[in-house]
Amino acid sequence: MEGDSTIKEPRLLKRQSRQSNVEPPDWEKNAELDQPHFGSEARRKLKNRHIQLIGIGGTIGTALFVQIGIPLTKGGPASLFLAFTIWCTFIMAVNNCMSEMVSWIPIPSPFIRYADHFVDPALGFAAGVNFFVFEAALIPFEIVAFNVVLKFWTDKIPLVAVICFVIVTYAFLNLFAVKYYGESEFWLALGKAILIVGLICFTFITMVGGNPHRDAYGFRYWNPSNVSGAPFGEYIQEGNLGRFMGFLACLISASFTIAGPDYVAMTAGEAQMPRKVLPVAFNSVFYRLTTFFVLGSLCIGIVVPYNDPDLLRAISNARPGAGASPYTIAMNRLGIPILPHIVNALVLSAVYSAGNSYVYCASRTLYGLALERKMPHFLTRCTATGVPIYCVAITLAVSTLAFLQVSESASIVLTWFVNLVTASQLLNYATVAFTYTRFYTALKKQEISRDTLPHKSFWQPFSAYYALAGTLTMAFVGGYTVFLPGNWDIPSFLFSYTMIAICPILFISWKIIHKTKWRNLEKVDFFEKERHDIDQYERSLSEQ
Repeated sequence: MEGDSTIKEPRLLKRQSRQSNVEPPDWEKNAELDQPHFGSEARRKLKNRHIQLIGIGGTIGTALFVQIGIPLTKGGPASLFLAFTIWCTFIMAVNNCMSEMVSWIPIPSPFIRYADHFVDPALGFAAGVNFFVFEAALIPFEIVAFNVVLKFWTDKIPLVAVICFVIVTYAFLNLFAVKYYGESEFWLALGKAILIVGLICFTFITMVGGNPHRDAYGFRYWNPSNVSGAPFGEYIQEGNLGRFMGFLACLISASFTIAGPDYVAMTAGEAQMPRKVLPVAFNSVFYRLTTFFVLGSLCIGIVVPYNDPDLLRAISNARPGAGASPYTIAMNRLGIPILPHIVNALVLSAVYSAGNSYVYCASRTLYGLALERKMPHFLTRCTATGVPIYCVAITLAVSTLAFLQVSESASIVLTWFVNLVTASQLLNYATVAFTYTRFYTALKKQEISRDTLPHKSFWQPFSAYYALAGTLTMAFVGGYTVFLPGNWDIPSFLFSYTMIAICPILFISWKIIHKTKWRNLEKVDFFEKERHDIDQYERSLSEQ
């Protein structure tokens, strides 16, 4: 729900305003209409179309087109579809929490700073480090994936040249001006949207007989009477227990694959007219989840059987690029030779776009930590165009870990590094959900009606508790197979649960060292200075 940007202030400030001898706060007397800083030096250059596509850019990588074949082989088409559909409801709940807070308080690195402001500074530190490490670790992973996708066509391009090219272009797009990043991400993410819509259309046309073989295969691979058909596959065990474990394998894959609202939220500090643009962007998350992940998971189970020998062989041999994609396997089987190359080209752009989004989000996370004085102050320095230059530089330095892939003996280090942060995304979402419960309670204690906010999300606070329960549960369930008889493996255990242990250590360490206290919700403010600056900024634009 959109409304007036003049928001009801907390009781404490209202009582103060009634006293005639109270001077207005310094930030109100010194506010500047022409150069609003919003507590930072970031500049608002991202338009609505940029933010809409940035939400897609960070969400979709190779997982939706290529790696989604792995959970299909474990759980079958019905388990895959149900798991992705169910997990989308949890992401929608997280989206509800983010949208309400971020639309009202659109500041740089919002949900990290909210954890500091509404819960405890120690949680803000732990959440910020967790999210930065997660995003930064994925950059070298995507750079290496870019090279792997290239190998679908040729393996003659030196790996070092590919890595250098990607890092240099990331630096160009992220260092000069945020508008260049927004524009590049708009077109790259548009390619992803075209790809997934095209694959959905491909599935429908071919399943009703629109293919060279005139084979209307429909839902053949869902039919248990077919030799290759089974809606629910068995995994590890046989019978109903095996089918449940297959479904659980698909749900675990969905929990690490589906994202979206966090990437929209990270643009809050650089969005034009954020109170109008951000609610629209958050609302569109529902349509992205439905189109890309729900329909995408349905299509995968239609075009190939879960026990397809070509798919199993492609996964076991780690076939490069689109070669391991269920769609490519279906295209080759149906005798459509050109489409696999088009798919691989668009997958290549999807991989590049995902890495570009991770550079942006990681650098802005580091910037937000610096604004909250949890990182060195020099990291708050921005260029004249509003880019946090040192934060971007550090993030790009982390991306050079991709060079570990040059050496076969060192490449395993990169794999370990990426695997170690697999639970970080779920912990981040749990932090957002818990922070919202505190935000919601603070509004009630200070008698601020949610109807006065620029955007009021639905099913609150149920959505927050639902998201918190789901994300925390899946964070612990993600590595459950190591506890099964005969499956104990120390590296797998560490990969699954290291970040779950590190985050509490970060929280406790910061709390002890800095003697932080749990925020008093009756007295906590709602970023009054920043909101005042944004109010004046939006008012000045509307008057032009």
